[in-house]
Amino acid sequence: MNFKVHKYYINIVALFVATMFFSCNNSPNEVRDLLKDKNRPIGQAKNINHRYKENGIVKNILRSPLLLDYSNRYEHPYQEFPLGVEIVMIKNKKDSTKITGKYAVSYERTGISEIVGNVIIHNYSKKMILETNQLFWDQKKEYVFTEEGFRLTSPRGVIKGYGFESKQNLTEWVAKDLTSDTIYIDESKL
Repeated sequence: MNFKVHKYYINIVALFVATMFFSCNNSPNEVRDLLKDKNRPIGQAKNINHRYKENGIVKNILRSPLLLDYSNRYEHPYQEFPLGVEIVMIKNKKDSTKITGKYAVSYERTGISEIVGNVIIHNYSKKMILETNQLFWDQKKEYVFTEEGFRLTSPRGVIKGYGFESKQNLTEWVAKDLTSDTIYIDESKL
């Protein structure tokens, strides 16, 4: 009799396992939708060091301690860098411009990224540094802008103000509301 009870329990457990095994038929789209509803990323990567190449030549390097991929958001897919980001844009086989910040989010469809927290753009060849707390970067147009306070340091002096826009390498810039400046003008070029 004891043997019959034991066999009965084994049959119940086997039936339960088989039911669970065959009931799990979620498609990848259903899993992605479930993660979307739970506001969770579809993927994550730690300590990334991504190199973008054109014709075998490295053009950009992206480094971050953590990348969260929210490409499962149908309306506005994005990637988030909650622990900071460093982007190096290479020109003529050397580091020419670097952008760093404590947090970043990049929207796939628009190609616009928002970088927040101690944002610094350093153009090594021009010896220029832009510091601000928030920066928007249009990757397609290679253009940066902010409406926050900024500080632009160049060999010609320092400019402080609110509202700044320029090419991503800090050329062809426009400062909107200056609060102080000590820029030097070469009158021979006027």
